[in-house]
Amino acid sequence: MELMMMLGGMAVLLILRVPVAFAMLLPSLGYIAMAPRISMGVAVQRVTALLDSFPLLAVPLFIFVGFLANSAGLADKLINALLVVTGRVRGSLAYVNVNASLVFSWMSGSALSDSAALGSVLLPTMRRNGYDPHFAAAITAASSTMGPIMPPSIAAVLYAVLTSTSVAATFLAGVIPALMIFVALTLYIYLYARNRTELTAEAIPRSEAVRTLIGALPIFLAPVVLLGGILGGIFTPTEAAAVTAMYLLVLSFACRWITLRGLYDTLAGTAATTGRVMLIASVGALFSYIMAREQIPQQAADFLTSLTENKWVFLLLLNIFLLLIGMVLEPASALLVTVPIFYPIAQRYGIDPVQLGVVVIFNLTLGLMTPPVCLVLQMLAQVGNLNFGRVLKATLPLLGILFIVLLIVTYVPALTLTLPRLLGV
Repeated sequence: MELMMMLGGMAVLLILRVPVAFAMLLPSLGYIAMAPRISMGVAVQRVTALLDSFPLLAVPLFIFVGFLANSAGLADKLINALLVVTGRVRGSLAYVNVNASLVFSWMSGSALSDSAALGSVLLPTMRRNGYDPHFAAAITAASSTMGPIMPPSIAAVLYAVLTSTSVAATFLAGVIPALMIFVALTLYIYLYARNRTELTAEAIPRSEAVRTLIGALPIFLAPVVLLGGILGGIFTPTEAAAVTAMYLLVLSFACRWITLRGLYDTLAGTAATTGRVMLIASVGALFSYIMAREQIPQQAADFLTSLTENKWVFLLLLNIFLLLIGMVLEPASALLVTVPIFYPIAQRYGIDPVQLGVVVIFNLTLGLMTPPVCLVLQMLAQVGNLNFGRVLKATLPLLGILFIVLLIVTYVPALTLTLPRLLGV
């Protein structure tokens, strides 16, 4: 009875557009007040136990790196350097878009940060160079999906903390799937641009090209510092986040890319975003405890296994359910609602926790581009002053490509597990 009232209250609050953290917190507290043999002290213990986690320290550090990259104008420098590399290749700015997203993913770990930083620069530039602005927005949105999958990923840290899985293994598991997205989008751009002669960039003078590449070289070293340190066993993912944040901060001041005002904006944005994420995480811990106490995962597992004992069918059902959840909830909130329920079920089906993490994050990230909410598409439509419906229409072929990549990643575990096992993490 108490559980039904809690879930019903949560559904009503979400429909009323109450922030997810409070939509979960208020019914959970109501459940504790009504449930027998459970005290408020237990709720406090559950919340503080999750937050007292060393790997979780990486979250504010990666958020800081994303805001710093924006304030210091690293996206501009990154795009200019990549434009030198692509040169006069037909569709060069579209290739730059995808390549910039790949590199930026190593710094931001968020689809929204990626699309906001790169979209504000690339959408006007691509429009001036003859690209359909709706295609430009669609490519920016699709390539931003690499952010939460490629390390460092805020979603991967949250998943690893929730499931007590290795953060490093979850990071590495996302590398090959993210590169698959990169290759798929690159092939799509090639097919799109091959007969469009107008999509050719002007040649950049040699002296300017050399100066641009040298100026951007320290930025390209940031992913090397991050991944090299983790893969080399020099430091943990949390320590890697701290080192990368310090490296980019010192670099930004040394090169005079950021002012004190810019640093203030970076810190303020980091504090606000971290507070929101941590609030959701702490409330999610309480929600997870209630789900476990009511044996919801076990009951759901019993129900699913009564329908099918085939783990491939379960994975298909899981993909469908996660996509539906991702359509209405942002990834951080959706992780904390779904993982406590589906993680124990996946274990019963013998699915590796690391592979499950990539599948969950991939699905929830695609939800950012899928109706009815389409958070990334709405943001890009506002940034580029574009018609949302036309942006969505241009995105549909790319969504189809991403769904195919998702299914391949889901049903070929070696794509996610090879790197972690090869490197022993």
